[in-house]
Amino acid sequence: MAKNVDRSAATRGRLLTVARAQFARDGFAGTATEAILGEAGVKRGALYHHFRDKADLFEAVCREIAAEAVEAIRAAAADGMTAFDQLAAGSLAWFDAMMRPDARRILVIDAPAVLGFERWHAIDRENGFRLLLDGVRAAHGEGALRFDGPADALAVLLNGAMNGAVIHAGAVEGADAAVLRAGIVGLLAGLRPAEA
Repeated sequence: MAKNVDRSAATRGRLLTVARAQFARDGFAGTATEAILGEAGVKRGALYHHFRDKADLFEAVCREIAAEAVEAIRAAAADGMTAFDQLAAGSLAWFDAMMRPDARRILVIDAPAVLGFERWHAIDRENGFRLLLDGVRAAHGEGALRFDGPADALAVLLNGAMNGAVIHAGAVEGADAAVLRAGIVGLLAGLRPAEA
């Protein structure tokens, strides 16, 4: 029994690894299910044992990337930092994670269209946006952010700005990721009260 469970987990892992590489290289639309199966060395039945279809496999890849970003954010926003510093460090960690070509292509560019806004937004809310929202609420609650509105609205605005920066950095020739990264720091610094 344990051998079958191990084999099943290995097959699922192979499908995710191969699909992630192909989705990153060719996009969702340009990736054929048969190509994933061929490179993974599995039959169609193995795919359907683990996933409903290619879109379900794509969603699993998105969730994997989002979970990796959460780990990067948590590692960057260390205990002992102020809430503002945790927010800034976590924001930069998310930006860096999404600047990886696979993450940018799959989670930021393709996922909203492939999964639909609601499913993509749910993944975001469960992962990176949840931490951003917690960080904004904490920094706002400490008085480290100046914003004439609820912290939740500020988190939405920052999330949109950071997603836009990732898309721009990957899509516009000559875009300088370092400038955009510094811009995130500047944007957050601009929200600090004068006395902070």
